[in-house]
This record gives sequence, structure tokens and C-alpha cells, in this order.
Amino acid sequence: MEISIWSDIRCPFCYIGKRKFEAALGNFEHADKVKLVWKSFELDPNLQTRTDISAIDHFCESKGIGREQAVQMFDGATQMAKEVGIDFDFERSVPANSLKAHRLMHFAESKIEVGEIKEALLEAHLVKGENIDDIDFLVSLAASKGLNAEEVRAMLLTEDFTYEVRQDQMEARNLGINGVPYFVLNNKYGISGAQPSEVFLETLQKAWENHIEEGLNVETDASCDIDGNC
Repeated sequence: MEISIWSDIRCPFCYIGKRKFEAALGNFEHADKVKLVWKSFELDPNLQTRTDISAIDHFCESKGIGREQAVQMFDGATQMAKEVGIDFDFERSVPANSLKAHRLMHFAESKIEVGEIKEALLEAHLVKGENIDDIDFLVSLAASKGLNAEEVRAMLLTEDFTYEVRQDQMEARNLGINGVPYFVLNNKYGISGAQPSEVFLETLQKAWENHIEEGLNVETDASCDIDGNC
């Protein structure tokens, strides 16, 4: 059974959703027969990376809201993250374009378990305050996961795998996906947002049993949309 997951490294609910989905998969008796396919989705393809400002302050600037209100909004995601063992630090998080990180994941697909790169990138951006648009950092991260540093650097200095990122995003548009995380099981059943693990598990079981009506049936929960609203 194949499950495609659209997400962005910049999306806090994508990290939360990943953890909740993994918890469900750990309780799914046919987990060894599930193939995960990570799909790229850029929440803001035109974002200019800035290292002089935090994610919260950038959010305030781009949305035109006060800092106190922004902090309250981010606190909701922070509390949800703590429930699945993640400690977000939006005061350190760098507003960074995620294209290079997505390209790295596509590069890694045929070489290692891509989920490991995904986890490391999410942690780097949302917890550790690393710049996921910085080539030196991405090369170091990739090398720590067993990839060849010289090959990764050479790739990132080109436009390689940009096409694959764009294709993922075109596929998302064709499916009507405008927010992430978004999970598609066997091209038939859609789950939107960081759903409770119980919902993921129930859907996994339904998909496995093939009791799914034709078309995309969508469950919705916390997510980030294409306008950067979380």
C-alpha cells in the first residue's frame, strides 16, 4: 500500500502530523507493507531567506499583526508539538526558503531512507534554528545521514531536482490540495492536517481492507495553507 505525503519543512503542523502518523503506523499490523512517498509542497516559493529576524517577527511583518497576537497563535502549535515530543523554538527559527531542502530530499530518494532526511530537516528548522536554505548546512546534514558531501554540494549548486519539486506541487494542485500536511492512501483516501493518531490508524485499516468509496474522502484537521496561515 502506497501513501503519499505532501508537506513543507517550514510547516509546524507537518512535523506534528508526521509524528502522529508514525505513531499510528507503529500500531498498524501491516506497516511492513506500506510504502511512504514524500512529496514537496512549498508554502511560500517566493520567500526570501532572512537570517536577521525570527520566524515570529517575520510572520508579524508579512501578516501585519501584532507580536503578542502572533505569539499566542504560535503557542497553539507549540503545545500540540509538546504532546508528541517536539519542542518548537520559533524565536530561533530562521525564515528560510525551503526549495533547496526539497531538492535534497529528491536527490536522496534512491540512496537512503528519505524519512530520516525529512525528520532532520524539520528538527533543524523548527527546533534548532538552522538555516535550511544554506548550502553548507544542508551538505553537513546530508553527510551525517550517509550521503556523499561532494555530490550533494555539486547538486545544490545547480538547479537539479527543481523540476521534481515543481511536479509534486502540480500534482497537489491537480488533486485540490491547498494545505499541508496532506496524506493520500492508494490514490483514493485523503487525510488533511495533523490528525489524531487514532484517525490515521483507522484510515490505514480502512484503506487496507479496501472499503473505500471511489474518489478522495477527506478528513481535516490542523494544517498550514498555501497563504502561510497555520
